[in-house]
Amino acid sequence: MAATGAYADKASDTLNVAFTKELENVDSYFNSSREGVVMQRAVWDGLIYRDPSTNEYIGNLATEWNWIDDLTLELKLREGVKFHNGEPFNADDVVYTVNFVADEANGVKTQRNVNWMKSAEKIDDYTVRIHLKNPFPAAVEFLSGPVSIYPNEYYAEAGPTGMGLKPVGTGPYKVVSVEPGKHFVLEKNENYHDSPKGQPTIGKIDIRTIPDVNTQMAELFGGTLDLIWQVPADQSEKLAEMGQFTVANESTMRIGYLTMDAAGRTGNADNPFADVRVRRAVNHAIDREGLVKALLKGKSQVVYSACFPSQFGCSQDVAEYEYDPEKAKALLAEAGYPDGFKTEFYAYRDREYAEAIASFLNAVGIETDFKMLQYSALRELRMSSGTPISFQTWGSYSINDTSAITSQFFKHGSLDDTRDDEVKEWLDIADRATDPEKRKEYYAKALQKIADQAYWAPMFSYNTNYVFTKDVEYTPTADEVLRFHAMTWK
Repeated sequence: MAATGAYADKASDTLNVAFTKELENVDSYFNSSREGVVMQRAVWDGLIYRDPSTNEYIGNLATEWNWIDDLTLELKLREGVKFHNGEPFNADDVVYTVNFVADEANGVKTQRNVNWMKSAEKIDDYTVRIHLKNPFPAAVEFLSGPVSIYPNEYYAEAGPTGMGLKPVGTGPYKVVSVEPGKHFVLEKNENYHDSPKGQPTIGKIDIRTIPDVNTQMAELFGGTLDLIWQVPADQSEKLAEMGQFTVANESTMRIGYLTMDAAGRTGNADNPFADVRVRRAVNHAIDREGLVKALLKGKSQVVYSACFPSQFGCSQDVAEYEYDPEKAKALLAEAGYPDGFKTEFYAYRDREYAEAIASFLNAVGIETDFKMLQYSALRELRMSSGTPISFQTWGSYSINDTSAITSQFFKHGSLDDTRDDEVKEWLDIADRATDPEKRKEYYAKALQKIADQAYWAPMFSYNTNYVFTKDVEYTPTADEVLRFHAMTWK
């Protein structure tokens, strides 16, 4: 039965894929979920491409780029490229996109991805200059990731809402239908340009949102799904033992951490997390090794710094909080909570991980009132009034630079739960310094203070389990981007 279903899809050249989380808006600038990143890489192109295996930068919509000075990057654009709606690609599209997303009033979800740009200027039809607000050495890395180029005429008319319902890009796949949050159908772009991404081969990608992993697995067995990902370790182990499917595990840049209301954003007069001793107690309460060994497995690792180890500037020379429940209890008593306290505890994904973390907190006297929300709902709550403590993850949009995580959350933005002026000052220096050693020095200072003050409780890096039928050929990459254009039928 399963073999027949899978074969039928190969025969009709349709790859059936499941997303676990709802994608709030397909417009890549108006969501910050991993599913959004996956769609972004399929539907749109950036000016530059970073090879996920070699980390080499290669021209995509741009063919070459040069720094005119510390604040000006000039790019030569690829000629002969067309958007999915037939609109020709040229400098006007780059200028319009950059000027739109760089304007904070337009409300791009993750400001950090775009707010380093001041504006773009057309030199001629295939030459542009991007002007920076301040020196930002990670510019090329960001241009190879979250900065997608949109068609100026279409976007001026459709806006983020229209782009979310009828996306138009230059990418290897074009979107033929959108049922927001539920169902997306992509079709191979037969006229895809000579991109370093490579040409797509599978004709159609049919993506449905199926929140329950057991339902996903049942559909995989029934032949109505060909590929599922982010499968929990225990389920993927069982599937691997059966030998019926290909099970692949790969590391990611995503880290899991607890963020606490150090700045008092929730407005709670008796806010225990304003006390560094409470935050240190939380750090000592978590058995990071235990979580990695029992739940995450695969290529995951324990993390103590507020970034992913491979990212430029991610210093590992920070305070490490060993698992010590007794020390956690003593710190709570010292802070005036000898009998512990009760707090709301939020999460949006990986209920099993979140419940395990909550049990560690409960064990030292921090009684958790556990609340599981949709990602977009929890993000909006955190942006508006904060949460006492929540389990968060961040994959840095697969940007291999510390500015994509530490600067995202510790520079007084709407998701900064600490508001530490000194940390912000050091990150500003690190983000702008053109000397790599100076960047490392100031990221290290910021990361050391973040760890010392226990603003976060970083815990582990993620790995991703991919499970697909034997008809599918795919090698996952370490950046947690599901690349449909790299998939083929066997």
